[in-house]
Amino acid sequence: MAPPTSTPLPPVPASGEAVWLEVIRKMDETYADLVGHQVELEKKNHALEEARAFIDDVMGAMTDVMIVIGPRGHVRQVNRALEQAMGGEGQDLIDHPAAQLFEPACRTSLQDMLTQLKARGRIEDKSLTLQTPAGAFELAVNLSALTDRRGRHTGAVLVGRPVGELKQAYADLAEAHQELKGAQDRLVHSEKMASLGRLVAGVAHEINNPMSFVYGNVHTLHRYGERLLAYLEAVHAANPAPEARKSLKIDALLADMPAVLDAIKEGAERTRDIVESLRRYASEKVQTREEFDLVSLIYTSIRWVTKGDNPQLETRYEGPEHCVIEAHSGAIQQVLMNIVQNAIDAQIGQEKPLLDVTLEERTNSIVLRLRDHGPGIAEGDRRKLFDPFFTTKPVGRGTGLGLSISAQIMEAHDGSIAAQNDPRGGAVFTLTLPHPGGTP
Repeated sequence: MAPPTSTPLPPVPASGEAVWLEVIRKMDETYADLVGHQVELEKKNHALEEARAFIDDVMGAMTDVMIVIGPRGHVRQVNRALEQAMGGEGQDLIDHPAAQLFEPACRTSLQDMLTQLKARGRIEDKSLTLQTPAGAFELAVNLSALTDRRGRHTGAVLVGRPVGELKQAYADLAEAHQELKGAQDRLVHSEKMASLGRLVAGVAHEINNPMSFVYGNVHTLHRYGERLLAYLEAVHAANPAPEARKSLKIDALLADMPAVLDAIKEGAERTRDIVESLRRYASEKVQTREEFDLVSLIYTSIRWVTKGDNPQLETRYEGPEHCVIEAHSGAIQQVLMNIVQNAIDAQIGQEKPLLDVTLEERTNSIVLRLRDHGPGIAEGDRRKLFDPFFTTKPVGRGTGLGLSISAQIMEAHDGSIAAQNDPRGGAVFTLTLPHPGGTP
């Protein structure tokens, strides 16, 4: 058999070549458009992936629980916080009825919220409880309606914050508010105390001048009295004049005069101490300190107060025989006398007033307690007890400065003073002072 023969194609006319060139040009343009669309599509896909990853990261970082609910009430999407709460994977919850995630008592409430959401668009500050493997998980939830581009309702977004976190936040806020109020009160109190200090300094200065005159003349009168007594004794020895001496009770007068002069001197000294305390109250200068026996000072303070006020006061002491401390003895004595005076005033009308004194030496400190057997401190008065000019005594019995000055004296000695009611009855004032020589 003979091989086939090929028949050559007829030549393309010049007009046909132009057509083919146009076809090839169109194909190049179409290919270039396809490549451009492909590049643009890849860019959009990359941006979409980045946006999806960013949204996933944001949802994963949320500490609040988030549930996207479809129009039929089924779960469409959840975040990592819900997965952790439920102890499973989010994919296992997709298409699961959202109400089934909550405790039975909350399911009807959730359904009602989803129904109301279509009309209201948003529901806030509701309480729902998740039913988790670890137990009840209470949430404070907000719901927002989910719509498509045409505005049609397509579901809801539920966001819930654990109530425990909210309670802690409210507790922190309340604590901060109390601290702020406390700081404000301390600032106001500090300003009031500064003004009071200036007032007291002026009053003390005005009183100090006449009191210096009185105190100096009391000492002079005391010396004159001694000379006059000696002179009268000499006169009576030379000329007894028994009738006039007896009728005028000169012997009783002479016997009583030293006590009268001592009483005047003691009153002047106490007034001088009060003025000095007022000056100390208005000053920030540290007073000179010396060593002294606190036990002896306690008995002296009690004796001074009871000598002219209530000699029937019975004192019971429990503690060491001696306790030497370093402090300003006059200032500490003033504190003790203030407390003893208050103890006496608290037991006015009682047949047998009693004061219990307990002294305890501790490591680097001493604790002194003075307990009366009166009615105790009223609950409403305890917070104001150390405020300047606060007093429960009748007019003329107290100025309201005793305990305020006592508190400042104790603070100046790096100590403290506190008051409370004893369970057995009466009020207890506790003084604490540093005492490097104390024993464990």
